[in-house]
Amino acid sequence: MSKILVTGGCGYIGSHTIVELQQAGFEVVSIDDNSCSEPWVMDRVQNITGISCTNHPINLCDMPALRAFFAAHTDISGVIHFAAFKSVGESSTNPLKYFYNNLLGQINLMQCVQDFKIPHLVFSSSCTVYGNPEQLPVTEESPMQEPESPYGRTKVIGEAMLRDLVKVAPVQVIALRYFNPVGAHPTNEIGEYILGVPSYLLPYITQTAIGKREKLTVFGGDYPTRDGTCIRDYIHVCDIARAHVNAIQYLQRGAAQAAFEVFNLGSGLGQTVLEMIASFEKVTGLKLNYQVGDRRAGDVVAVYANNRKAREVLGWELQFDLDAMMATSWAWEQRLARE
Repeated sequence: MSKILVTGGCGYIGSHTIVELQQAGFEVVSIDDNSCSEPWVMDRVQNITGISCTNHPINLCDMPALRAFFAAHTDISGVIHFAAFKSVGESSTNPLKYFYNNLLGQINLMQCVQDFKIPHLVFSSSCTVYGNPEQLPVTEESPMQEPESPYGRTKVIGEAMLRDLVKVAPVQVIALRYFNPVGAHPTNEIGEYILGVPSYLLPYITQTAIGKREKLTVFGGDYPTRDGTCIRDYIHVCDIARAHVNAIQYLQRGAAQAAFEVFNLGSGLGQTVLEMIASFEKVTGLKLNYQVGDRRAGDVVAVYANNRKAREVLGWELQFDLDAMMATSWAWEQRLARE
């Protein structure tokens, strides 16, 4: 049974990926300093799979601690790297925090992957690398535009560093550029745990509906879209998680066509902010309190994916539609309210 390291394993996508990895027969170990997550998430993962997963509370910027971890786990055959700060808005107001954490942490991890001869690495990238794309939907060959936020810049630089690493180290890398993960696990055991005010749409919708937030502000109603609000590609977190399993399996069976490959992970559809609100109201039967406000720094007008490459090459299939995204998100928000 192959052992996979998941960095950021207590986080939103990381925890769902651990579930999918364990259910696919992998042994999993996690690194997460819990600066943006909760340690009890590992207990919830075990509730789903019946398999324990040990989390090591290490900050990737702490190189001595990271090297000690790898020295003690010489049987790791692959790494899935999630651990990073991810708020677009916060990165715009505090860029140095994001450059230090996301880039230094990745550099340290890459050094260990090289030194300990880890053969496979899957990188958590983002559609933010496309900036304001010239054509939609975006494909893996779409040119990268100037990033709209420091967070996006860390993903552009992160990919570039990995392209250079594979030229000198015996490692194969896949960068998964995913769009907007939403929803929660159907068991309602794990979901997105928000520390502070949400910076993403769907958690803010559910928190407004449950009464945590007085009102949802839609950032901008004058964009050149069908209803004036931004368009994004939303995809269920469990579909995203399974793609990481597909990527590791693809690498392990020797199917990689290059040392560094990129795949878009999106639904292939684009919804506006107002369409997302309407969908939530339809699924839940609730009326949401919202208003249209000013644009937010760092937001692109529209971006959604062409996902054909992931489907054809990785064998990835979507299992959750927009209604399921809304239903599982709302069920998770209700559970959090009860705890």
